[in-house]
Amino acid sequence: MTTVLIADDQPLQRMGFRMLLESQDDMTLVGEAAGGAEAVRLIDRLHPDVVLMDVRMPGLDGIEATRRVIAAGSRTRVLILTTFDLDEYAYAGLRAGASGFLVKDALPEELLSGIRAVASGDAVVAPTLTRRLLDAYAHHLPEACEETGSSSAEPEALHPAIALLTDREREILTVIGQGWTNAEIATRFHLAESTVKTHVGRVLAKTGSRDRVQAVILAYETKLVRPS
Repeated sequence: MTTVLIADDQPLQRMGFRMLLESQDDMTLVGEAAGGAEAVRLIDRLHPDVVLMDVRMPGLDGIEATRRVIAAGSRTRVLILTTFDLDEYAYAGLRAGASGFLVKDALPEELLSGIRAVASGDAVVAPTLTRRLLDAYAHHLPEACEETGSSSAEPEALHPAIALLTDREREILTVIGQGWTNAEIATRFHLAESTVKTHVGRVLAKTGSRDRVQAVILAYETKLVRPS
């Protein structure tokens, strides 16, 4: 059973999400918040598996709420809800530690699939949109390069954990950043999908990435992947 919390300042939006969640046998709605501060408090108390987090809320917005939830070490995964699929707020949400994002006008089955994906740890709700979003906002990336004073710094200088990766694991991180699925990686590298899953798990562990979305961001920040 996947427990879900809704954070949205629009009552009608919350009602729509509530009705959809209550129609599912494998999901339970554990709470609703009308703002970011309330969402943070409820997440700390209820520990839901997934929170549907609107970004534009009065007071504490969804981005800062996400940042606080992640910083607190919560196991709750955040699914950002945005008006447009290339909204800069969705980009900021991913940078803050969200596990994915969906547009608010997504079909009901897309929202449910997204919740299940995030809850299971796949965290790749829409790989092509994640890649397209980062491409669109790549001029913000990476802050680490500015700190080193060079946009051509080696990946290891931008994120020391990159040096811990084997050559194969670095290849895996690169293609994750390019939006490849496990099946695509398995086919192109002539590997069993179970082997790919093992490699991906090691990449996430060694780099401290919360999930695949965070690995995609890391691949961009360290210049392993560049905007297309």
